[in-house]
Amino acid sequence: MGTDLHELLRSLRVWDPAVTELPAFDPAVAPADPLPLFARWFADAVAAGQTEPHTMSLATADADGVPDVRIVMLHGADADGWSFATHAGSRKGRHLAARPYAALVFYWPVLGRQVRVRGPVAVAPAEEARSDLHARSAGALAAALTGRQSEPLSSPDELARASEAAWDRAGREPDTPVPSWTLYRLEPDEVEFFQGEARRRHVRLAYRRSEEGWRKLLLWP
Repeated sequence: MGTDLHELLRSLRVWDPAVTELPAFDPAVAPADPLPLFARWFADAVAAGQTEPHTMSLATADADGVPDVRIVMLHGADADGWSFATHAGSRKGRHLAARPYAALVFYWPVLGRQVRVRGPVAVAPAEEARSDLHARSAGALAAALTGRQSEPLSSPDELARASEAAWDRAGREPDTPVPSWTLYRLEPDEVEFFQGEARRRHVRLAYRRSEEGWRKLLLWP
């Protein structure tokens, strides 16, 4: 099994030219603020056909500092920060209550690009969380109504029953509130843009927040 895995790993290519374009990135002309560059790169990923470009890795730590990571969906990015949502009682919700600091990673292999974001996390007003949830699909509301995220599950049948009831309620009451559903905003201290390069001369441009505003610097790959 181990040998087969190693052989399989060695057979794989990173950024196969048949499916990946590595665009040039000149950090000298990057904007002073990271948000416009993120918006541009996000639009580039969508235009290039990247699958689910709005998904991202979210890293948190518990009260003892033990890290955890999972894939979540970006709900927005603006002057207030990068937004995502979950139940307050979920594992990540509990982590953020104990340590309100997190890191995000976007990976868009079709362009050989990564964006890393980290900083403190704040809870958005409950009204904004409600508006965000009810602007989404019926499936998103049904999933939120199913609730009990991260709790032990006795069987798939229990989930099926709870989900069926949640879908029914979402259809009948599309404006029903979900009090535990929480919108979080990560206000970055640092944002890093990584552009892959065929000869491994990757470009890493970091934005770091200071009292005077954003400071840009290049990092060795």
